[in-house]
Amino acid sequence: MKDTPLVQGSSRQALTMATTGFFAGFAAVAVFGPLVPKFAALMHLSPTAAGLLAAIASLSGSILRIPFGAWADRGAKRPFMALLLLALIGMAGLIALLRADYPNHLQGTYFLLLLLGILVGSGIATFSVGIAQVSYWFPQSRQGGSLGTYAGLGNLGSGIFSLLLPLAVAHLGMIGAYEMWFLFLLIVTVLCGMFMKNAPSVQLESQGCAVSLDAVKPYGQDKLPEGTASHTLAEAAGSAPTWALVILYFTSFGGFIALTGWLPSFWHGAFHTTLVTGGALTLFFSVAASIVRVPGGLMADRFSIRYALSGNVTVMALGALVVLFSSHMSMALVGVLIMAVGMGLQNAIVFKLVPHYVPKAVGGAAGWVGGLGAFGGFVLPPVMGAVVGVWHNYHVALAVFLVLAVISWIVIGWLKHWDILQNPRSHAA
Repeated sequence: MKDTPLVQGSSRQALTMATTGFFAGFAAVAVFGPLVPKFAALMHLSPTAAGLLAAIASLSGSILRIPFGAWADRGAKRPFMALLLLALIGMAGLIALLRADYPNHLQGTYFLLLLLGILVGSGIATFSVGIAQVSYWFPQSRQGGSLGTYAGLGNLGSGIFSLLLPLAVAHLGMIGAYEMWFLFLLIVTVLCGMFMKNAPSVQLESQGCAVSLDAVKPYGQDKLPEGTASHTLAEAAGSAPTWALVILYFTSFGGFIALTGWLPSFWHGAFHTTLVTGGALTLFFSVAASIVRVPGGLMADRFSIRYALSGNVTVMALGALVVLFSSHMSMALVGVLIMAVGMGLQNAIVFKLVPHYVPKAVGGAAGWVGGLGAFGGFVLPPVMGAVVGVWHNYHVALAVFLVLAVISWIVIGWLKHWDILQNPRSHAA
């Protein structure tokens, strides 16, 4: 007679460990950003090269979301741990490089720094793995709140480290600061290895049990993985609304990552702040965008949010305009915080719209939206740096977000038109 199958863990434990791991991994957004002015001075970097250094971690952090998010359907723990271990390797390599070459011999190490940033940025990709983990431990009726909590609190990692890194450098030196970061990441990785448990369906399947919704519902899971990862990715890629949602997420979440990495350079270049002050001001932005995402997710459980899309983009655009025409740092901070609110609210609702617009390939669509949307965090800082290089004005770089806002309004209009074509009766007067 077979032993009674045992599902280890709970929904609260799954949310706690996924959020903790994502917090540590997502901090990689700030691995170079707060210190870019220092690196730029030591290595004589152009604004474009400095922007690329600030953004490089987001390259792997966005691209790896797609395959690792798909892998999570077969159990989240292994892909989650693999990403954290890659980040640890990158951080260890960065410390070794600095021990050998900092501060007098960094010339010629720029491309090696970029490579190490790509490795550290692997931790950012834990987002899509954690999304799958949380989604499989909570029923649909509670996913707005749980995913909002996961993403909102996890997103705080980048902002907090934007402040902690320059503070640590001031007290411990650059090598000591990165060593403390490595130790923190190592502790979190060990905790995730000890306490993270796969989704109930994955655990039952590993014990040779027949998996059904009735078997997993007592543990909070009310959906099962559908089809292979390649199939759902291909089907989602063939659906036009997938790419509309990618553009919206590129603007809001990609923009959030981009500004978290680029704002320290903005504050330093536009208002000549110290690295610590620039980190503190960036923290305000990151905290605002992250915290707003939590109530935004809760509201998404209770209200129709399709028509909030254009409003959120408008808020982002207004904030960008305030920064663009600001003459004082306090006014620029107000504009940045307005942008944070619009981005945070938008980030909270985009994934809630995936089942509505791409119901037959939710997992694949979420992979494309999360991966390519986050790619904005890599693309936008070098673009803003190039604008600064041409105009020699850091404020003008915020015009990039006005262009993105116009594109987003067009996309939202198309989505509403698509809705009417698909469901003409529900839109009849």
